[in-house]
Amino acid sequence: MKKAAVIMGSDSDLPVVEKAIAKLSEFGVPCEVHVFSAHRTPAEVADFSSSARDNGFGVIIAAAGKAAHLAGALAANTTLPVIGIPIKSSTLDGLDALLSTVQMPSGIPVATVAIDGAENAALLAVEMLAIEDAVLAQKLADSRKAAAEKVLAKNRAVEEKFNA
Repeated sequence: MKKAAVIMGSDSDLPVVEKAIAKLSEFGVPCEVHVFSAHRTPAEVADFSSSARDNGFGVIIAAAGKAAHLAGALAANTTLPVIGIPIKSSTLDGLDALLSTVQMPSGIPVATVAIDGAENAALLAVEMLAIEDAVLAQKLADSRKAAAEKVLAKNRAVEEKFNA
């Protein structure tokens, strides 16, 4: 199975990023976690992303706040899919990070999830890896079925209470 990389621009992003790490672990997807800054460690960002495919990665998740150029800097140096997580900050409630992540120029795509949307970033990464992994695809299908069953159980409880 290919690995997922989880890169954050600062260790202050870890409380959000841990949700992605936990979700990847839940699906049995191996991941490596790093702190690299697009602005303070650009050489390390370029080195990591340019060698990621050769190092067994299948997808990169990048979390950053404020200027949030990390996902784009990683995507510029690899053809692996990159998923950006804009991180909410005190400045503009994460809107700055969202716009910096989603507004990539043609030719360098970055998939972008909601502000602080780490769980969906991990699920999107799992879906990408499951394209070539039938076991992972079945885990996703089972997870979706379990989620639907929870909603339907809640629906039954509400119906019993109010539709009697």
